[in-house]
Amino acid sequence: MLGLMDPATEIALLIGAMSGITMLLLVAAFAGGSTRRFTRRLQEVTIHKTLDRRGNVPTRSLSRRGSATPGIDRIFRLLPRREALVERLAKSGRVISVGQYMLVMLGAVLVLSALLMIFGGFSLLASLLFGMAVGVFIPHYIIGRMGRRRVQRFIALFPEAIDLMVRALRAGLPVTEAIINAGQEIGDPVGTEFRGIEAGMRLGRDLDSLLWDIAKRITAPEFRFFIIALSVQRETGGNLAETLNNLSDVLRRRRAMRAKARAMASEARASTMILGSLPILVTVILSITSPVYIAPLFSDIRGLMLVGVAVGMLLTGVAVMVKMARFEI
Repeated sequence: MLGLMDPATEIALLIGAMSGITMLLLVAAFAGGSTRRFTRRLQEVTIHKTLDRRGNVPTRSLSRRGSATPGIDRIFRLLPRREALVERLAKSGRVISVGQYMLVMLGAVLVLSALLMIFGGFSLLASLLFGMAVGVFIPHYIIGRMGRRRVQRFIALFPEAIDLMVRALRAGLPVTEAIINAGQEIGDPVGTEFRGIEAGMRLGRDLDSLLWDIAKRITAPEFRFFIIALSVQRETGGNLAETLNNLSDVLRRRRAMRAKARAMASEARASTMILGSLPILVTVILSITSPVYIAPLFSDIRGLMLVGVAVGMLLTGVAVMVKMARFEI
């Protein structure tokens, strides 16, 4: 049936797909706006800490791992916003090079395009467009989700790591030794990042630059507060153990408040999943029980236009409900 579509039908199908992709991009652009503004203001206040005091030049990381695919990486060295992609891959906590990521993306595009042409009966242009849209989105989403989950695991263990530092400081150890000991005792990903501080200091790096390198991978305000507290204490003096103890207490309260807010929004999240899945379930059931009845919706140009409008409205409603059920704490 799909193989007999005329050019007008294919154009309508492409318009619907592009409208859905545009809606997803708009949702991604406006999601978490307050968090980005807060992070940007915090970076403006503390950006001078990332610069070398001697020459006012950013310090490059000496502990950067070599790429597993240097030849393929050279092919994509002119990729736009390549540094942003490198930082995004580093946030996942896995050793993933730009070449490996691009190979997976290209493979996903080709496989999805071939499946659409063989089993869906789409034309070459339509298959490539659908394959590019889905093949680019899936790796991007997976890497972003890996980074977010790693940050969540880091924040969950961070108060315990601060408690270990407080005990070490009260025992008379310097702050660098306290951080290294905490990295050896605590689990991942906090332990992995703090153990990297020990390796960096052996290479001659200073503590501030190493901590700000971690902040590039752990984009959480809690960790930036920790770095600022250390920097202020080293410049002005004071009881660092008491400061870190108060910070640990604040982080625990934030975690408890975040869990309470998530529990209060559970009903809204369940409603979003139910209302968002109902149209898909009804479509699948009608396709099984009454295929002749629902066939014009996917074979006629007017039906395809209605499908595109319905998908756009559904995505908009789901995005609004998700935004309402999400609290920034």
